[in-house]
Amino acid sequence: MSEIKIPKQTRNHESTRSPSIAGAMASLLRDGMPVRFSAYDGSTAGPPQSRTGLELKSERGLSYLLTAPGDLGMVRAYVSGDLDMVGVHPGDPYDLLVDLMDRTRFRAPGPVELVQALRGLGIAHLFPPPPPPQEHLPRWRRAVEGVRHSIARDANVIEHHYDVSNAFYEHVLGPSMAYTCALYPYPGATLEEAQAAKFDLVARKLALRPGQRLLDVGCGWGGMAIHAAREYGVQVLGVTLSAEQAAWARAEVERAGLSPSVEIRHQDYRHVTETGFDAVSSIGLTEHIGVGKYPEYFFFLLSRLRRGGRLLNHSITRPHNRRQETGAFIDRYVFPDGELTGVGRIITEAQDVGFEVLHVENLRHHYALTLRDWCRNLVEHWDDCVEEVGVGTARVWGLYMAGSRLGFERNDVQLHQVLTVRPSASGENGWPLREEW
Repeated sequence: MSEIKIPKQTRNHESTRSPSIAGAMASLLRDGMPVRFSAYDGSTAGPPQSRTGLELKSERGLSYLLTAPGDLGMVRAYVSGDLDMVGVHPGDPYDLLVDLMDRTRFRAPGPVELVQALRGLGIAHLFPPPPPPQEHLPRWRRAVEGVRHSIARDANVIEHHYDVSNAFYEHVLGPSMAYTCALYPYPGATLEEAQAAKFDLVARKLALRPGQRLLDVGCGWGGMAIHAAREYGVQVLGVTLSAEQAAWARAEVERAGLSPSVEIRHQDYRHVTETGFDAVSSIGLTEHIGVGKYPEYFFFLLSRLRRGGRLLNHSITRPHNRRQETGAFIDRYVFPDGELTGVGRIITEAQDVGFEVLHVENLRHHYALTLRDWCRNLVEHWDDCVEEVGVGTARVWGLYMAGSRLGFERNDVQLHQVLTVRPSASGENGWPLREEW
């Protein structure tokens, strides 16, 4: 859930044609045009030998760029087909994002310069066109969906992201259908090997044993539930807010012959009434619940566990412990209402409700590799994905995943697993002197 920060640099070569769209656009950027830029009027700007570039194809695209300067305007133009990326595949625009990183900040021109720029661009382009249909309402307009992080509103935003198309996710995620950070046991591991290694690491950290009961909150397409039941012989209850995920997971559980061991519910985790679980796995849920909800989230999960039961919380984090909302692109197009903070905040909130923290691990480099492989899948199955969800949505996903990869590489975001236990009244927690993993 990383923001795409589109790349500071020195001023580049720019077209001397005046007035021109490319020249005017470059003049409005604080550091000049970072890549080769061409516009529908024939003008160009930026380094001629740039390995990547942008092509502005229409007046509507120009209006998008001018009425929402920076990331959001570029995304709108790109998703709508009014701006093309040159030198990269739309399923993996990673190289272009590297070239753009931190370099599309608009500056404030003087009055005379502004008049000259608008003369070339046309004042009519200062009226915003309707955003693409993939764009969600801004935060301030979501009151119609309920209070932020209420059960009803959370259901709406989960549907926005996850109920796109199971077939689309099959193409992108691969056979594991795991939409969370994998664990690469060695550099050349496949995505499937890495996802299996992630589920097994979670199972070993939870010390799962035959006959135990596992609650898997935010279970997705059932990967963890199936792995735990098949490989460790536990009874699993998995819950997800996505109806599409629940239906797919139930069918997969039946195909695996695990129906007696695994129950998948389309249900908010807050509606689970059963208690006494030996373990809880929460893989990729914390990003959606809101930082302000952490105390009740951890308290609820504590109340589901028996004394000595463990919780493994696997979630995207910040490299700091301030509460920070996601940027406009991620919030409007990918994860509405998403919030992130640092692992320190997660640990604090877990401890404050009574959990004992046993182990913490940062897997951010593994998430960069995971996103790399998801982008490869999207490129490989591009035509099928476009047929399934449309080219605009497919472009959103390529941009989101490539940008997120860059965010994990740059340490803008991290991925932490936090293992905790509900200790007994006497302080016993079942923790050995050393864990085998």
